Amino acid sequence: MLWGTLDWLNAYMEKLNSYKAYEDAAKTWEGDFYFITEAGGAGKEPSYMYLDLWHGKCRKVDIVTEATKDKYKPEFVVQGSIPTWRKVAEKKVDPIQAIVTRQLKLTGNMGKVLRAVKAAQELVTTVTMVKTEWPE
Repeated sequence: MLWGTLDWLNAYMEKLNSYKAYEDAAKTWEGDFYFITEAGGAGKEPSYMYLDLWHGKCRKVDIVTEATKDKYKPEFVVQGSIPTWRKVAEKKVDPIQAIVTRQLKLTGNMGKVLRAVKAAQELVTTVTMVKTEWPE
């Protein structure tokens, strides 16, 4: 499945909601996200993946466009290029390290994210469970 599509995101939500390690790591997490893939390469405009994460479960996912990005007001926005997202997804770089080194840009409460490092790592582990094709 192609990264950034609704099919991919639904498959990710299904894996996330059945993955006990994520559920345990994120049992106190409350917060929603936009994961934004920046325009470039195959992407003519940014793509927005919306995830509503609540106490170890993903309650909702959606794909929005630049034109419809105001549909949600997520607590957190994480933004990066396709190559950076791929490095994180393939566990070549830790997600928190990517944020701290500004490979990924975070908008939102960094302290809250830093208190949930294990949950962030399990989010990435779950990505590896979804067969992913990367736009070039």
